Amino acid sequence: MEQGGKETAVNLGDAGPGPQDPWRLTHRGIDRTRAARDETLFALANGTLGVRGALEEDDSASDGTFLSSVFEQNPIHYHERFPGFTRSTDTRVPVAEGKHIRLQLGDVPLRLADAEWLDFERTLDLAAGTLHRRLRLKTPQGHMLQITAQRVVPLAERALLAIRFEVVSVDYTGPLTLTSSIETGRQAVEQGDDPRIGVHGGKGLQVADEHADADTARLTQRTHHSGVALACAQQHRLSPDLAFEGARAEPGRVEQRYVATLTPGASVVIEKFVAYDDGNGRSADGVDAVLARAQAAGFEAIAAAQAASLQEFWRHADLSVAGDPAAELALRFNLFHLLQSAGRDGITGTAAKGITGEGYEGHCFWDTEAFVLPVMAFTAPAVARAMLMYRYRTLDGARDTARAMNHARGALYPWRTIAGRECSAHYPSGSAAYHINAAIAYGIGLYLDASDDLDFLSEAGAEILFETARIWPQAGHFNPRLDGAFCIHEVTGPDEYTTLVNNNWYTNRMAKRHLQRAVQAWNRLSADRPEALHALAARIGLEADEVALWQRAADAMHLPVDDALGIHPQDDDFLDKPRWPFPNREGAHRPLLLDYHPLTLYRHQVCKQADVVMALVLAGDGIPLGSKRRDFDYYEAVTTHDSTLSAPVFGILASEVGQDEKAWQYFDASLRVDLDDLHGNTDHGVHMAAMAGSWLGLVQGFGGLRVVQGRLRFSPTLPAAWKGYGFNLRWRGCALRVDVDARGVRYRLDDGDALAFGHAGTDVHLTRGREAVLPLAVPAPPKATFPRDCKALIFDLDGVLTDTAHTHYRAWKRLADEIGVPFDLQVNERLKGVDRMASLEIILERATRAHSADEKRALADTKNGYYVQEIANVGPQDLFDGVREVLDAARAVGLKLGLASASRNAPMLLDKLGIADRFDYIADAGRMVRAKPDPAIFLDVAAALGVPPHRCIGVEDAAAGIEAIHAAGMAAIGIGDARALRHADAVIPRIAEFDLRTFVSP
Repeated sequence: MEQGGKETAVNLGDAGPGPQDPWRLTHRGIDRTRAARDETLFALANGTLGVRGALEEDDSASDGTFLSSVFEQNPIHYHERFPGFTRSTDTRVPVAEGKHIRLQLGDVPLRLADAEWLDFERTLDLAAGTLHRRLRLKTPQGHMLQITAQRVVPLAERALLAIRFEVVSVDYTGPLTLTSSIETGRQAVEQGDDPRIGVHGGKGLQVADEHADADTARLTQRTHHSGVALACAQQHRLSPDLAFEGARAEPGRVEQRYVATLTPGASVVIEKFVAYDDGNGRSADGVDAVLARAQAAGFEAIAAAQAASLQEFWRHADLSVAGDPAAELALRFNLFHLLQSAGRDGITGTAAKGITGEGYEGHCFWDTEAFVLPVMAFTAPAVARAMLMYRYRTLDGARDTARAMNHARGALYPWRTIAGRECSAHYPSGSAAYHINAAIAYGIGLYLDASDDLDFLSEAGAEILFETARIWPQAGHFNPRLDGAFCIHEVTGPDEYTTLVNNNWYTNRMAKRHLQRAVQAWNRLSADRPEALHALAARIGLEADEVALWQRAADAMHLPVDDALGIHPQDDDFLDKPRWPFPNREGAHRPLLLDYHPLTLYRHQVCKQADVVMALVLAGDGIPLGSKRRDFDYYEAVTTHDSTLSAPVFGILASEVGQDEKAWQYFDASLRVDLDDLHGNTDHGVHMAAMAGSWLGLVQGFGGLRVVQGRLRFSPTLPAAWKGYGFNLRWRGCALRVDVDARGVRYRLDDGDALAFGHAGTDVHLTRGREAVLPLAVPAPPKATFPRDCKALIFDLDGVLTDTAHTHYRAWKRLADEIGVPFDLQVNERLKGVDRMASLEIILERATRAHSADEKRALADTKNGYYVQEIANVGPQDLFDGVREVLDAARAVGLKLGLASASRNAPMLLDKLGIADRFDYIADAGRMVRAKPDPAIFLDVAAALGVPPHRCIGVEDAAAGIEAIHAAGMAAIGIGDARALRHADAVIPRIAEFDLRTFVSP
């Protein structure tokens, strides 16, 4: 492990003092407790080869080098096996380690653990794609050396590692030996019981043969079961003072030794080239050809070519954050890791941990298409295409999975895989995750929207779409008990704390989009590539009647809304379960899956990650903003975010629904998941989906990017913490730059002839080199100005005209105590502006058991009885000061007056207060299906008064009421705390200060 016996450096393990370079991740000093994490952060890869960031001259237990195509196959043992259960799993295994260059001074080997580290710095250069580091040390014998190393894994070569290694003597005189080796023996690490990481350790690779001479050292390896073979070979270029001393090949290790004599100020340089080939034993010629190219070019030329590749990538993918270089660096760091770990050959997949560690056993999941692929589609479309070609290459494996799951036709992609087979033994969260098909269809659709790649559609994409679409009619049916709605049973959505459910809303919503995409692909090929479509349809036995069935299923898809809460239920039963007892939702018992039996989780309303919210982000067009707000609020309260996939999704939706502070918090959490090791497992590899999520949070969240019916649409906002930001996008051959600051949004077309897109409801047309400057999109309507033309005032009751809030509190408290549910003033705050049944639902969140609908009605009636007892003595004396004067003044100038209270006791209260005759209309709260912030009650009052909403002013004391007023299209006046009511158009502390002349035009 990277560590020193005597550490004298300061700012250990961080960037150190001074200004931060937004293109370079620099750590100074060494922190032995963070060595494994830093090996992940400073890893280099190219989609095929991944090399962790350990030092060349060190021994690290957490080091590793991986090839994305090299894995072992291990049997899965069950005490009870049923048909269709997964029989084996794949585990990516470390390959021969080729980075080692060890030092010996005279007869004494240099061990870093025994040396004193005087100065250490390493830098990941994101612009150049190289790793640089410098170590100044003192040996136990008192000799001082400086070691400088540069490393690159070129994107242009399939599997090459190039190192430039320099040793400088500060005060040492004597012989130096450099031993450059390739070593084997590392095994896949047994990861314990954490299912997020992987449990299979097992054997390492077998070594088939070894050879070493003055020119080349090489060895070959082979897996025990999966039939994968590889070769690894090394060659060097030397500075003039180095001479070849000898070579040795022994079981599992080959080495070449070079010697020199050092004097103070003298240096030696060795350039090391290590090539890998996974050609099943046919690899000797392959590695020799790669090494010949590397030798001819030399390290500097290889590094320059890598910098040129990165320059081209950043030309289309760069971003900026004005005044926040740390955020800018973090975004670029994440994007760099996405680029270097994404599968780019069409043969291998993109693993959840990239090629940077052993987490998840190197498996690919659905988050590849849901998170990583969209980033690549907008920044590096050729990589996105290659990622989808991996899915095409493994389509036969998906067909086999479908047959194992008793589907007569079609393809069902696995939840976790390397070679295309399902690798999860836990079918409730694995095989039941049918939404994987929909995620892959989403990725195909987004890539096609962004590229208009008709060749891909006809050669690969359509076959995937068609074969996967075939599964939905077999997994679901037209339910006569629901008027023929198409229902999907016994599936698991993204939330792995809720499994084997009926009508998971995310699955149904994404299946609908999947089926629509498949029909669109059929129609597109019918029009543009009829011969290709005919050949494909004949090959897979697809006819027009089956395509028509897909359309009918999509049209009839069951996507309900809960009438009481106005939200989309996660599944048929989710809302009937009790909520999780939340003391363990934070702190030591996180993630919950490590401490609780799955059935305990399944019995509660508790979400591991975004589920319904995920559907609203991926397929939310056409859903009203108010509905999205209600979903966000409800599901945020029951989600633990135990998965790093969750925060970016919640952040994107928070931006859309105007929750700016929460949007920023979620964005920041996804931005630094690995840099700050927020989940404590970065040592197992980077979190690819979270890294992608930070870019999506910038572009889809703050930038408001959506693709609707194949067209780009933006709705940019500016986070309060930033002065501005910008990003580049690629779209159908065009290169678009978007810059956002307080002055507005600047769009510039840098490449491509013309581009049309939407900005906050406005059509924008650009031609090459032209710009458009537009105002920022505002998530909520701009504040209304006063005085204004008004024909009606609509008031809330509690907190506006009188104060019965504490009376409600006492009644609810009495009920809660009787049924043993915790209830306090903090929970009571959430009840403001909320009707009786919705208030009861909030209180029952802490109940230890579920309550039936009849029980809930009885509890609500009991509470109401307590409340009626409490208000028996209410009278005119309980009106707030100034109420009568305000109402009388309004009537005197001809304004109509309405009451929009959630209380079903409002008519009785108004009568007791002596002001019932002042109102032209009192809403019947019992008729309102949905509580505030739904605008229905305000719209009902306006309609009854005969006044258009824009001619009404609503007066409220609760944030939910202000939101409801705005959603109804009215101006809103808040009564109370200006901070709590900051979205109101105006706020006054009490009704007595309501001056009609201030708010209503004469």
